[in-house]
Amino acid sequence: MDWQARYYPLDAFVTLNTKIEQLISSGEFQAVELVRDEINSVGTPDLKTWADNHKSLFVPLALEIQLEGAAIEAKYPDLIDAKSPYQDADAYVIALAKLRGGTVISQETSVNEKRNPAKRHYIPDVCRDLGIACINILGLMRRENWTF
Repeated sequence: MDWQARYYPLDAFVTLNTKIEQLISSGEFQAVELVRDEINSVGTPDLKTWADNHKSLFVPLALEIQLEGAAIEAKYPDLIDAKSPYQDADAYVIALAKLRGGTVISQETSVNEKRNPAKRHYIPDVCRDLGIACINILGLMRRENWTF
């Protein structure tokens, strides 16, 4: 969620936004609707506006996604932020990628890359364990062969 605020603000990375919008339009870039809920709860005003303008990005939580997400949460209970005021989307993002043969895009780092990790499993750790590709936004740029 913080790719725009921290790393690639839209006013400076206009072309990046255009390229991501193309992936959204083609259906290659998707997120579960729980991500929108998180954005609405804790996202920046700019990110909330961006999400509102890209409703086709968010896919409903179909039963198979719910079941797979619940299985991931059961296997990796510390993936969930128990203090969160909304349902954590991480397991369901991973479930969507697993079920559709996709790649998870996340700015999170693995537990091994953190000095004092608060938990044992982060998105990249679970993806690695389940055999699901996981890259960050820079990795997406490289995979898509985007240059700026």
